[in-house]
Amino acid sequence: MFATPNGFFGHDAATTGFLLSHFLVMAFAPLAPGSSSPLGATPLSGGVNFSIYSKDATAVELCLFDSPDAVGPSQVYRLEGEQYRTFHYWHCFVAGLSPGQVYGYRVEGPYEPDRGLLFDANNLLLDPYGLALVMPANYCRTANQPVDRSMKSVVVDPDAYNWEGDQPLRRPSRDSVIYELHVKGFTADPSSGVEAPNAGTYLGLIEKIPYLQDLGVTAVELLPVFQFDPFDAPGGLPNYWGYQPISFFVPHHGYSSGSGPMAPLDEFRTLVKALHRAGIEVILDVVFNHTAEADADGPTFCYRGLANSDYYLLKDGGAGYADYTGCFNTLNANNPVVRRLIRHSLRYWVEHMHVDGFRFDLASVLSRDETGAPSALPPILWDIDTDPVLAGTKLIAEAWDAAGLYQVGTFVTDNWQEWNGRFRDDVRRFLRGDSGTVSSVAQRLIGSPDIYGYENRDAESSVNFVTCHDGFTLSDLVSYNTKHNESNLESNRDGSNDNFSWNCGAEGYTDDPAVLRLRLQQRRNFLTLLLLANGTPMIGMGDEIGRSQSGNNNAYCQDGVISWMDWVNAGTSSDLGRFVSLLIDFRQHRDFVSDHQDYTLNSLIQLNQLRWHGVKLDQPDWSDESHSFAVTIISICRRFCWHLMVNAYWQTLNFEVPAPPLSGDATVGWREWIDTAKASPDDISIFGKGSRFIDSDCQVSARSIRVLSCYQA
Repeated sequence: MFATPNGFFGHDAATTGFLLSHFLVMAFAPLAPGSSSPLGATPLSGGVNFSIYSKDATAVELCLFDSPDAVGPSQVYRLEGEQYRTFHYWHCFVAGLSPGQVYGYRVEGPYEPDRGLLFDANNLLLDPYGLALVMPANYCRTANQPVDRSMKSVVVDPDAYNWEGDQPLRRPSRDSVIYELHVKGFTADPSSGVEAPNAGTYLGLIEKIPYLQDLGVTAVELLPVFQFDPFDAPGGLPNYWGYQPISFFVPHHGYSSGSGPMAPLDEFRTLVKALHRAGIEVILDVVFNHTAEADADGPTFCYRGLANSDYYLLKDGGAGYADYTGCFNTLNANNPVVRRLIRHSLRYWVEHMHVDGFRFDLASVLSRDETGAPSALPPILWDIDTDPVLAGTKLIAEAWDAAGLYQVGTFVTDNWQEWNGRFRDDVRRFLRGDSGTVSSVAQRLIGSPDIYGYENRDAESSVNFVTCHDGFTLSDLVSYNTKHNESNLESNRDGSNDNFSWNCGAEGYTDDPAVLRLRLQQRRNFLTLLLLANGTPMIGMGDEIGRSQSGNNNAYCQDGVISWMDWVNAGTSSDLGRFVSLLIDFRQHRDFVSDHQDYTLNSLIQLNQLRWHGVKLDQPDWSDESHSFAVTIISICRRFCWHLMVNAYWQTLNFEVPAPPLSGDATVGWREWIDTAKASPDDISIFGKGSRFIDSDCQVSARSIRVLSCYQA
């Protein structure tokens, strides 16, 4: 079977001349019908099989290129006729091709915007199932791009990598401590000590693995690493966070230190392998709710040009895009074609990239049906939940969306963990000194049973956090009353206005020692509640060393010092890092972690033997006017106990202390463990190793936390 002549639709004279010069080669290139399965470009013996889905197309051209910057294809195969089409799948086998081949598609079909049909044969389209791509040196974001400025897909053999026996770690959630970070921002600053070309890359992150080990975290949650549009931000600013996906399979090129289409793929896999060797899991922040194609005025990378009405939720009969994401479009995640794409993407990242879990951005979007209404049984979520390849993979939902759907505690499937936004808000308001918050914070501390205490939910259902990429850093949370996003060029209108922050008496920078002392104390307070609470804690990048964004709470477009990790502060704030590492070390020695036991949240609370107090023993004050509480917790196996006294009041309070509840052995009794009002190293000691405490009452300074421990080996 030979290639049919190229249709040449949409080419300028220069490109047409280029193609005509290759006509004889094209005409006699070996071509066969191939197979509709698998989708994508699959290397086989003697060549490559290509398959792509496009329901309403009338013809498809497979374009092969000699380089990323080529002004036109070196060969074009026009696929038309039933031998190259099976149902809605267009396919062919090209003999003589191998991994590394650059390719793309042009697709003919009706252009009827009122019906959601937007075929344009002038656009060179990426393969939605492509595993690598090339980005021309002169790429920029435009609605219609010439060939030499378009991204192109690359044929990849996904098995051509030596994993040296590596596999996903499958670490239980009960001993997980997550550290959310941005791949570039973690090492891009010169203060990181990571030199070019590795600074700000996958390989640069490898150099900082010892730091993560010393801190004690067990997993890194990487902001999006799927290839995204780096220019999708207003005012000429960059897209830094990466929440504008172009491909769901390709690692982002901007985080690679090497050249060539395979460099991002190989360097990412090398990063995963190195993290696994250090005992650290890799969780990806994934965006399956929208793409970088935006609305009808946005660029066309692939989805809109192949099957617009299948890939997106449309409105007005197909003339417009439903927007539940705040990004101008919404993927139709419950369409069978999109469901398959999402499931295949997740499987690929587990099977071929060895990642350990996923955090789903705006996961509630995935529960909306094709009309946009929330569904009680959303197919895509149950597909993921029951997929055998994904069994044992961590699944974390950001259980809300940009259109007001809030599902914290009510997300559809019970196997998923959830970002607990109520933990963040309640702890912030309580430590700020708001009234009516003490009972809520007590619930957050014990795993939020008011949210997750039903149907035997896991004790780790709640992913607890007080900061993340979206919002203030921990340092800014105690330094600013209001956001300061002027550098985003949106007149400070962007970003949340509800931060529940408190500047401790001065807005932003200050050299007042009293204010600085209180800010550090508040940061210790936040970290203590976060790391002692039941659930899975997540720490924001740099919160342990005082990273600041100068009050910017929406730094999605700040690819510079505002967002990057400033490692200079690691010296001046390393005492807080010590504080965090000792708290994490305690978590890893809890009974049900060291004994490898899984408990439901309700059983864990019951077996932990809680006694609630106020300043008086067994007399908790849950009134709106209360700003303090205490709790005594005996561990499941009665090996340790701790007595927590929390004072969010603006004056010192005196708390009664119970008798040590463990053995009567004279060597066992209360010991000082944590006092957030004290400077390092007196702010925390190794659990069970602090100085003896023999008094019957204990003074807790204003806006501080004090914890006594009792340990029996």
